[in-house]
Amino acid sequence: MKTMEIYDPAMCCSSGVCGPGVDPELIRVSAVVHNLQKKQFQVSRYNLTSEPDAFVASPLVGQLLAEKGPQVLPIIIVDGQVVKENGYPSNEEFVQWTGLTEEELVAKPRIRLEVNTKSKL
Repeated sequence: MKTMEIYDPAMCCSSGVCGPGVDPELIRVSAVVHNLQKKQFQVSRYNLTSEPDAFVASPLVGQLLAEKGPQVLPIIIVDGQVVKENGYPSNEEFVQWTGLTEEELVAKPRIRLEVNTKSKL
C-alpha cells in the first residue's frame, strides 16, 4: 500500500473554505485526499501552523526547508520519496501515483436523505 504525506504551508486550515476567500485548489486537494482515504490509501496531511512537529520529525522536509525556505511548501512525499515541491499535485499526478482513475479521485460523496412528509399534529 502506498503512503502519501502532504506538508502544507502555514495556513489556518487545509480545507480551503476558511479565511477571507475560498481557495478552489485547496478544496480540490481536500476532496482528493478524502477519496484516497476512503479507498484505504494512507494519506497524512500536515499544516505548518498547527503541526510544526511533523515538519521537524521528517528529515526530508527539514532538509528542504533549510535549503530552500518555506516557499518550497507544499511538499508531497510518496513512499518516502519527494515527488513534488512548491505546488499541489494535479489530478493526473495523483492518478499516476495511486493507480486510481480520475473519476475515483474526484467523486463527490453521495448522501441519502429520507424525507417524512406525514405531518404529526
